[in-house]
Amino acid sequence: MDTTRTRATIIGALSAGLIVVLFCLILLWHDPLLFWNDDYELSILPVFADMARSWSAGHWPILSPYSWVCGNLAGEFQYGVFSVFVNAVIIVVWKFPLAFPQQAAAVSIAHLFVLAVGAFLLARDRRFSIPLSIFVALVASLSGWIICWGATAWFGALGAFTWLPWAWWGAERALDPRRTKWRFLWPTLFVYLLITGGFPYTVLMLLLLIGWLAIKSSFQTRSIFSILPMLFGVALGFGLSAPAWLAILDLVQGSARELQPPAAHRQWLVPPAALPGLILPSWTVNWTDFSSRNIPHTATELTCGLVAPVAVIAGFIWRGRIFVKRLKRELILLLIVLLLCMIPTAGLFRWSFRWLPFFHLVLAICAAEALQSFQDSRRPWSAMPATAALALVILTAIAISIFHAAGEYAFPLAWILIGLAALWFLLEFLLPRAEFREWAPAAITFLALLATYLCVPTNCGVPKYNFSQELLKPAPLDPARLYLGVYPWAELTYCVSNKPQPVGQVLRPGSTAMWAELHFINGYSPIRPAGVAREFATSIHGEINPDVGSYLLKHKAGNDGELALLGVDGVVVARELDLTPQPSSEWEPAVSTDEGRVFHRRGSPFARVRSVTSIDSRPGERFAPATISQINNSRNYVEAFVDVASDDRPALLIFSRPYFRGYQGRLGSQKLAVTSYRRLFPVVEVPAGAHGRLTLAYRPYWLIWGGAIAIISIFVVVVSFLAAIYSRASARTSQDRLI
Repeated sequence: MDTTRTRATIIGALSAGLIVVLFCLILLWHDPLLFWNDDYELSILPVFADMARSWSAGHWPILSPYSWVCGNLAGEFQYGVFSVFVNAVIIVVWKFPLAFPQQAAAVSIAHLFVLAVGAFLLARDRRFSIPLSIFVALVASLSGWIICWGATAWFGALGAFTWLPWAWWGAERALDPRRTKWRFLWPTLFVYLLITGGFPYTVLMLLLLIGWLAIKSSFQTRSIFSILPMLFGVALGFGLSAPAWLAILDLVQGSARELQPPAAHRQWLVPPAALPGLILPSWTVNWTDFSSRNIPHTATELTCGLVAPVAVIAGFIWRGRIFVKRLKRELILLLIVLLLCMIPTAGLFRWSFRWLPFFHLVLAICAAEALQSFQDSRRPWSAMPATAALALVILTAIAISIFHAAGEYAFPLAWILIGLAALWFLLEFLLPRAEFREWAPAAITFLALLATYLCVPTNCGVPKYNFSQELLKPAPLDPARLYLGVYPWAELTYCVSNKPQPVGQVLRPGSTAMWAELHFINGYSPIRPAGVAREFATSIHGEINPDVGSYLLKHKAGNDGELALLGVDGVVVARELDLTPQPSSEWEPAVSTDEGRVFHRRGSPFARVRSVTSIDSRPGERFAPATISQINNSRNYVEAFVDVASDDRPALLIFSRPYFRGYQGRLGSQKLAVTSYRRLFPVVEVPAGAHGRLTLAYRPYWLIWGGAIAIISIFVVVVSFLAAIYSRASARTSQDRLI
């Protein structure tokens, strides 16, 4: 019987994942650019291309040489540098000759498939039927926030949330006393994959979930020791992912993210007036957007396929006291998460509506419990969810007119959802067999979600850009030079609504320079770490503050200016700006197009390692010249042969790469101190008369200690796993002997 159930569960889980893939393919047929928006264009896909290139060259993509602002890929966290799964998907997808939108779709759909499988297994372990488990999988993986934001713009959110149902599933198994003493292993891998997936909000979701499970188990067993296996397994998961979370904790120190304005904490809260959108997603009320403006906004983020909210409401209507008693702990969690969606954030976190995927997952679990109760009932009450759905959709459609919340997309969506609710209502009475009726919630959810995304745009107001495949080519820029790009706000100036033609070939906004292996100061970074991002007052999308850009080009672009110290020997200026690097004797026009102008510093490009005899950060000091040759400017380290003049003065070497805490310098076997020029680039002082191979390698404490913690955790996991296999084999052998 267990074998039969296991086989049915595996088939059901794969079926749930394939249904989600089919759903996404239908949406792609309707809109081939569905997954190609905003951050995916400016940041995610260019970085993934760089990561794929790095792995092909045999390097770990901890750093990127193609952006100073977004140079620390590991510390940026959202790219999943330490996730085995994210990197495996990137490597596989980039083996195929796909266009940009197709690559984005492939990466997102792969994660949605895994998310659906995990949600199915979570539901199945709660003794739900196959149809109800598929229903949970559909709500968890195709809910509004996931489709409108996680899968189509903010990939890190999807990359991490993919593993939350798996972590929940594993944690509940670790709490099951009927399982072996090795049950603590169940959540470990999934906690690791969740954390390394790249979204701090999902880590908060995990912590809330673990706290809730711990309290629930303690009350049920009346023993605090019952939660120890789960806590130990979760701790091992944190240990495996230690390099990832230590990296972001290090990079965020002194960053612009620490100084975000208080207004950011009140943006994108779920307004209470928007909650009818759970029933009818076209419901339109005012939301606070990224600019702290109250603007009319459809409740597409609340979309969950109609069935889930009405099933919970029907549970309260049917037998409210029994329903609450049975699901009181899940309902408390549901209310807590809903409250977190609606209240301001604090600290480094912002935009509370990011809790919505967790809310939808818990809502799906509660709804499945309610639906199972109705299906077990042999009374007329079994049609209550369908009846509630029909009544609530009609009432919400009427309320849209009364409260003027129709927006642009109320119809025909309202008519379609009324029709689906009516169909569900009729099926409850017309289908003679309960086996067919069991599939109705999943089918209605699938159709309601599909109708919603076909009628209401999934792009919730974020910009789209017309980036062509030509961005894979460096022309007309020079890959040997380091460029500073000065251009206006990309999301306002170069979005499709303002510039429908292909853009970016000259300006390379955000991190798009990574596609063609071009070196830029600019880059997309939500953290904007201390150093060049703070010094040049860059925005998240990579633009330099216009006043700062004007000052740099007018006063710091000379032969002895700050830009020369950084190694900037190319400047790109948008056509919208009337700026020219000065002095003119130092720069020459290289390219001029409708998009912008390119200037190159006269002469050959700067070397990546240079010797200077003086520097303004150390006034009054003079340094000996050094001969530098055989420079190997790799991704995570630099090597060069250095020969310092034999006099009493040391040489001072500057490196044209962004400075991050953790660089280590060596000349042969001799350790050298690594400092920085105003935290902009590394500086190394080499003793007088020294010669040999100098190495500057990025070895931060978080990588050393985090790697050590991860190795210890791997050792514990592997030994425990082998012990569990041996224990199970021994038990089977003993059983066979008894037989």
